[in-house]
Amino acid sequence: MASQHGAPPVFNNKVIAWIDHRLPIFSYIEKEYHTFPTPRNFNYFWNFGAIATVMLVLMIVTGIVLAMNYQPNAALAFDSVERIMRDVPSGWLMRYMHMTGASFFFAAVYIHIIRGLYYGSYKAPRELLWMLGVVILLLMMATAFMGYVLPWGQMSFWGATVITNLFSAIPVVGESVVTWLWGGFAVDNPTLNRFFALHYLLPFVIVAVVALHVVALHVHGSNNPLGIDPKGPQDTVPFHPYYTIKDGFGLTVFLIIYAIFVFFMPNALGEPVNYVPANPLATPNEIVPEWYLLPFYAILRAIPDKLSGVIAMFSSIGLLFLLPWLDTSRVRSCTFRPIYKWFVPVLVIDVLVLGYCGAHPPEGYFVPLARVTTFYYFFHFLILLPVLGKIERPLPLPPSIADAVLTKKAG
Repeated sequence: MASQHGAPPVFNNKVIAWIDHRLPIFSYIEKEYHTFPTPRNFNYFWNFGAIATVMLVLMIVTGIVLAMNYQPNAALAFDSVERIMRDVPSGWLMRYMHMTGASFFFAAVYIHIIRGLYYGSYKAPRELLWMLGVVILLLMMATAFMGYVLPWGQMSFWGATVITNLFSAIPVVGESVVTWLWGGFAVDNPTLNRFFALHYLLPFVIVAVVALHVVALHVHGSNNPLGIDPKGPQDTVPFHPYYTIKDGFGLTVFLIIYAIFVFFMPNALGEPVNYVPANPLATPNEIVPEWYLLPFYAILRAIPDKLSGVIAMFSSIGLLFLLPWLDTSRVRSCTFRPIYKWFVPVLVIDVLVLGYCGAHPPEGYFVPLARVTTFYYFFHFLILLPVLGKIERPLPLPPSIADAVLTKKAG
């Protein structure tokens, strides 16, 4: 294949050229993933978009294999999972890859979001790109919650009961919504069937939204650590081979850590009580969701009133949709924001403390700690971010990416 910059690619392989003339898929790949001009100053935080994409594919592949052997029936579900672990060839590996992969998928996405928060990737003209990312996060949460119910262990059953009961707090229609979600008057076989169908469907919806996310990304290009747009060819490099190699290295390190968990400690991120069959007559001592949902669970429990807690929990995610307009600063990257750059780590610590509170019973010092951290979470987005953007004096921006990179190397 040979091509010139700005000219349509010429493929030496006649078969590829014949296909591309009729369906220009290879031209698209060449344009968007080979010669695509990319800011030359990406750091390793920019690996996590590619890592999250690989984890999504891995989750879908392992999920399809598991679905071939799973029985979405309240009387058979738990035993079918045990059969997958013991009798299906490599079934144990597929299940451990899937259940551990969920945690690593969320870890990659959360790091991806933190990077966006620090470097201002949500600011104009990338508002829709950011909002599509938040939609992906919501779909992931829904998919993960429904998947957690499928093993039909004690935590699965009671987790589904508690979380679906939250909708009963909705005035007037709440009880009807819960009955509709359950498919009856309790979490039972119809609930399991619905959750299985949606858990299988939603990953493909995520793929569609990820495709829109990537298209939106390629309209204005990616943000970069400086938060300034490329001024010319000197500020960019082709995506391949520079960032395919860099993404490949980051992905390899990530997958090594992932493999360590899969093969040596697959249950480290799960709950032992979920290896006990679901029993509607025996409530576990403590009902705890997966770690990636714990901060939002802590926000829910921090507020005594049930309806207010539900509103606060959903608002904590809804605020992310408004982030491009809540941030009033005229610069994107925290690199040039001498005050606010310290508050992004504070927010991350605040969310980690919320997760810590969510993992423990709502008693003792966990209650006031959860309320303080919940207050700070909303204070950060609704007050600190808008006000600080107005009064903070940013540092001078460099004239170009190349100038900043070359000056740093010279120094």
